[in-house]
Amino acid sequence: MAPRTREFTTQSHRFQRLQNDLANRIAQTPPGERLPSEPQLAQELGVSRATLREAMRAFEAQGLIRRKQGAGTFVVGQSQVITSGLEVLESIESLARRINLDVSMGEWHVEERKADPVQAEHLQVPEGTDLINVERVIIADHRPVAYLVDLLPCEYLRLEDLNENFTGSVLDLILKRGTPLLAKSRTEIRAVAASADIARALQIQRGDVLLLFVAYLYAVDGSVVDYSLSFFLPGYFRFHVVRKVGEVFTNKDENREED
Repeated sequence: MAPRTREFTTQSHRFQRLQNDLANRIAQTPPGERLPSEPQLAQELGVSRATLREAMRAFEAQGLIRRKQGAGTFVVGQSQVITSGLEVLESIESLARRINLDVSMGEWHVEERKADPVQAEHLQVPEGTDLINVERVIIADHRPVAYLVDLLPCEYLRLEDLNENFTGSVLDLILKRGTPLLAKSRTEIRAVAASADIARALQIQRGDVLLLFVAYLYAVDGSVVDYSLSFFLPGYFRFHVVRKVGEVFTNKDENREED
């Protein structure tokens, strides 16, 4: 084995051992209790604070611990996970009802704006079109688990539509109203590092990994009704896709086409 490969393997084993030690420490700490401070825990486990922080990210993503700025790291315990296939577009509220999980809307902010060039391109509207931007935090298990941003032309959603009955789902609001008629959604899925603003809203550390869904919601006439960004804490959501198995293209098929 080459020296560099040996060194990488050794480092991987050390990091795996650190994660095992940290998992045991978390398991031995009752939910709600605070773990030792980072300097103390790093000294106990014989690693640097930077290495400890990296190892803790995985446990925070699983929802097992929660870091609060200025207060420390607390053990959360295993929480309910919102599980969904991606074949049908549904709101978080609809998915949560299926597993009897209470979710609610936390802080939210709404503003009207004029479409800039980038927003106009996303929504396929002229620059300067009146838009409404809705940003909010979704709460589950008494903690923020998602940060949602929806941008729509004002012809589809207005400030007066967002009254005291708005619970956080723009999709459910449009479906309940019945207009415009929706046809489909196209979604891109990425892993991103939390920005400072979103990390603050979700009470996590800047740079922590989030699942990001970038989605376009289309009406039956092909117009874009909603351009949305949905940031999910991975430990609280599990998504899957059911796919058909494709046919194998063989030489026999090729010969048949030539005939």
